[in-house]
Amino acid sequence: MQHDLIAQARTWLAEDPDPETRDELAALIEAGATQELAVRFAGTLQFGTAGLRGELGAGPMRMNRSVVIRAAAGLAAYLKAQGQDGGLVVIGYDARYKSADFARDTAAVMTGAGLRAAVLPRPLPTPVLAYAIRHLGAVAGVEVTASHNPPRDNGYKVYLGDGSQIVPPADGEIAAAIAAVGPLADVVRPEDGWEVLGEDVLDAYLARTDAVLSAGSPRTARTVYTAMHGVGASVLTAAFERAGFPAPVLVAEQAEPDPAFPTVAFPNPEEPGAMDLAFATARRAAPDLVIANDPDADRCAVAVPDPAADGGWRMLRGDEVGALLAAHLVDRGASGVFAESIVSSSLLGRIAEKAGLGYEETLTGFKWIARVDGLRYGYEEALGYCVDPEGVRDKDGITAALLVAELASVLKERGRTLLDLLDDLALAHGLHATDQLSVRVEDLTVIADAMARLREQPPTALAGLAVTSAEDLTRGTDRLPPTDGLRYHLEGARVIVRPSGTEPKLKCYLEVVVPVADAAGLPAARARGAELLAAIKRDLAAAAGI
Repeated sequence: MQHDLIAQARTWLAEDPDPETRDELAALIEAGATQELAVRFAGTLQFGTAGLRGELGAGPMRMNRSVVIRAAAGLAAYLKAQGQDGGLVVIGYDARYKSADFARDTAAVMTGAGLRAAVLPRPLPTPVLAYAIRHLGAVAGVEVTASHNPPRDNGYKVYLGDGSQIVPPADGEIAAAIAAVGPLADVVRPEDGWEVLGEDVLDAYLARTDAVLSAGSPRTARTVYTAMHGVGASVLTAAFERAGFPAPVLVAEQAEPDPAFPTVAFPNPEEPGAMDLAFATARRAAPDLVIANDPDADRCAVAVPDPAADGGWRMLRGDEVGALLAAHLVDRGASGVFAESIVSSSLLGRIAEKAGLGYEETLTGFKWIARVDGLRYGYEEALGYCVDPEGVRDKDGITAALLVAELASVLKERGRTLLDLLDDLALAHGLHATDQLSVRVEDLTVIADAMARLREQPPTALAGLAVTSAEDLTRGTDRLPPTDGLRYHLEGARVIVRPSGTEPKLKCYLEVVVPVADAAGLPAARARGAELLAAIKRDLAAAAGI
């Protein structure tokens, strides 16, 4: 067994084109580090609907140039099998370790396979790549990013020519094509022959961002902005300047791209402590809003002044921002369909229904939301908002930030705030309070065991609320394709449990709806909502054994 493992590692080493991972693997072989080698050669990183994502390092279970070259060769073979020979593939990348190398390898493989390749001019937000696919008439796009994952991760996200991320069956067909790739020496990789795009593709994206705002709307909201050490700052500040908003005050320590993400434990605005520097800057600058992007700027977080909050600033939940943007679009006379994933708040459906608009629920991820027919607006609770589906068929943290700033400006002119509008929505539709129970694991069997336990012994009540229906989403529903998840409807509440598609986490999404008779009843309704959510979280953790 040990001999086979070392032989496998030596075979991989002989093919590895990267001196860094070659040295790393050679040192492991030399040291006889069989335990570590066994982990790295336990299989291959699986290509799924999120593409690839994993920790950087040598071996088939890590993200590295060998794995990326195989992925690119498989994608090229798939595109040619679909009759796209000679088609254009656009490649974008963020500022993480190895991202530029992975983008260059992808361009070389596409060129060698007889496709045309064009690489974005520099590390740019993921929505710029999603926009460029349709803008340039490409047959596919690749974004090298691990979004808000830890510093040692990277990833590989694939879009097809409609500008949306891949969904089944394309993901399975691409995975099969990757598995069929032979020796790396047989993958043709010329030294040049692809195009490096100019700034004009970014200019076209920025010109499009104006389309999300109403002509003549107020542009007075003042913001503090953090790029979370990612690639958003230059693009967001340019978009705000074009639109006529005051220049955002940047969180200086996090404004420049830095793959080490030195000031945060996890570069995700939702993680504890990630917004501390932004709030410290806000306490000095006294803006109307704090806006944060994640490192590839496809997500947008919003915080507002709140004297009752610790430190005077309160982060809005993704569901709250999702409802606020929906209400703003309704106020502007939007038409079309509003859509969200099943893990997001049911408040969006109530807003759409009252406005006489179409409404759709999808599986988790913008790969599904962006495909809704007639989509006008889509959002997901994990800080993702699609406010210009004709321009970007994915979540876009830049245009979402513009729309939030416009809404804050409109309310400011009326002497009101985003929190006032949230109160209005609670009075109109009931208080929709949401929370999440999220468990990060080292051992993935913990997640599998929790899901099995819930399937074998489903809870009959949570927080004293009877479970009125339970669905195993692996069977699909009349509206949704199958997915690994469980959904419970309770009296006045809803719970969804699913493994994360991008991180080693079990995620449980909780929502309670508390009726509110008048403004005086809001504090009691909020207290009741918080109490129910805490009790559901406690009971669900016990039921799942986590």
